[in-house]
Amino acid sequence: MLAKETDKPFDDKDWLFEIKWDGYRAIAEKNKNKILLYSRNGLSFLSTYPIVADQLLKINEDVVVDGEIVVINDKGKPDFQLLQHYAENQDRPIQYYIFDLLKLKGHDTTGLSLIERKELLQKIIPENEVIRYSDHILEKGKSFFKVSEEKDLEGIMAKKMDSKYYPGKRTSDWLKIKHHKTQEAIIAGYTQPLGARKYLGALILAIKDGKRFKYIGHTGGGFNQNSLKEMFEKLQPLVQEKSPFDEKIKTNSPVTWVKPQLICEVKFAEITADGKLRQPVFLHLRNDKDINEVNMANTTAISTVKTKPSTTEEKTGKDDKVFTFGKSKVKATHLSKIYFPEDGITKGDVINYYISMADYILPYLKGRPESLLRNPNGIHGQGFFQKDAAGNVPSYVNSKKLFSESTNKDIDYIICDNEATLTYMNNLGCIEINPWHSTIKSLDNPDYLIIDIDPSEKNSFEQVIEAANVVKQVLDKAGASSFCKTSGASGLHVYVPTGRKYSYEQVKDFAYIICIMASEELKDFTTLERNLQKRGNDKIYMDYLQNRRGQTIASVYSLRPKVGATVSAPLFWKEVKAGLSPQQFTIHNMLEVVKKRGDIFTGILEKGIDLNSCLKKLGA
Repeated sequence: MLAKETDKPFDDKDWLFEIKWDGYRAIAEKNKNKILLYSRNGLSFLSTYPIVADQLLKINEDVVVDGEIVVINDKGKPDFQLLQHYAENQDRPIQYYIFDLLKLKGHDTTGLSLIERKELLQKIIPENEVIRYSDHILEKGKSFFKVSEEKDLEGIMAKKMDSKYYPGKRTSDWLKIKHHKTQEAIIAGYTQPLGARKYLGALILAIKDGKRFKYIGHTGGGFNQNSLKEMFEKLQPLVQEKSPFDEKIKTNSPVTWVKPQLICEVKFAEITADGKLRQPVFLHLRNDKDINEVNMANTTAISTVKTKPSTTEEKTGKDDKVFTFGKSKVKATHLSKIYFPEDGITKGDVINYYISMADYILPYLKGRPESLLRNPNGIHGQGFFQKDAAGNVPSYVNSKKLFSESTNKDIDYIICDNEATLTYMNNLGCIEINPWHSTIKSLDNPDYLIIDIDPSEKNSFEQVIEAANVVKQVLDKAGASSFCKTSGASGLHVYVPTGRKYSYEQVKDFAYIICIMASEELKDFTTLERNLQKRGNDKIYMDYLQNRRGQTIASVYSLRPKVGATVSAPLFWKEVKAGLSPQQFTIHNMLEVVKKRGDIFTGILEKGIDLNSCLKKLGA
């Protein structure tokens, strides 16, 4: 029996609610000393999860039951990735949550009501660490859904208490309510990678539409180097010359077609009017699914990223929209223009991201001159810097005339003080946001020091992590507080609050001392040599020269114009260790991450260090 999907939780006295487990659906048959354990499409799990089969023998009665196999991670939560790699992680706790009873002592129970089946089921399930009864609550779906969200679970199941069990049938008597919209998709091919990306660019996604395959989008997000390699290797035996689609599929790079046999699960923002997924992100493969079940018949569309109540949208042309922030109106154009081809991310998605993140990013932009890095043709188009905002800028955009050393004249810098200005900048093609390190109130005195740990071609990210931690050790010795963020590309940025108490020259000199001391400990793979030719392709550049008036770097929470739509994300220092990847933080999950743990970067704007005290502690 299969569930349909609905958008919102509800309360109803005729329904019960269960946890939606993030695992493999499995039917188990116990007949005397014989056990069968298999997926809905008949794939046997006996050799894959033998401990579950062994524990099923402890059920005293002969039964056929329905449930979900899950593997538990270090946080005590189901982890689908660990389940898929259980053969290499058999020390992890595995559990089979049973939620329905189909046969008892040879008698068919599918004609009984669900609540009757569960009452019988609860009486026969043994108490052990592997075989578990999947409990439920009655009526209160809304509060149960909220609790499941707080516990970081996948969602809940809503089931009519009087529902009978219909094997293989999808019915509205059972409903799944998820915290994130997901879709199963058939992998029909993959595009060639661009730039530094390896193995593949994006997966071509399809569903079954009768006897034909229907294209629903493509995704390059959700991968790291290991999972890209693993996916590439799984696809090689399936390569074929012919496209499985009747129509021609538009892509930004050549496609390798594969036999449509592998099924994956993706999360997405919405389903467009023509049935395409917006912002699909790869989650994992689904080996337990049948391609004939992969369709959108049971999937409901969701809205795009919701803006805050203070923001309203007014549609204009077919591809334009007017955003209203209080009394300010910002017209955004060409919203469906693709900015990130591998990920299917549009200009409109970028604007929506910054609107949703405005409360978090604006404190790091307010009062600061902006150097606009514009990518109006997306991440593979020619980008350019624009500093001078002179001309016809809207009244809600504040600006400041300042002398620019690079142009040797006074120019008007935009000051991003509000959401309207941020959206205006995004509409100009600003995927990345680059503020000064000082504000217009104290232009010559930066709020913070920055050390940019910038790897060369042959450096590993593990070396970047090691360099960042050595920098922290030197700063700890100096008694200086420090904060770390990903660059959103291949490096890490270390910040030290200076509280507008020192000149750029003083801050730069201190950064130089820190870099010298850190580099002394890491002579094999770090350098302070700025010239690319002189430093070679195997040295990390410890960049202290970021600390100059007018210099900019991607802001915390800024998107980067890179494949994967990565974000420059703040980190706890305990996270700066092996296993960290810049690809962990993207347009798709940054809001969720910051809502969960708060803004952990605010310390860079607080009281600064005592520079003299720090220098004394270092003996400098």
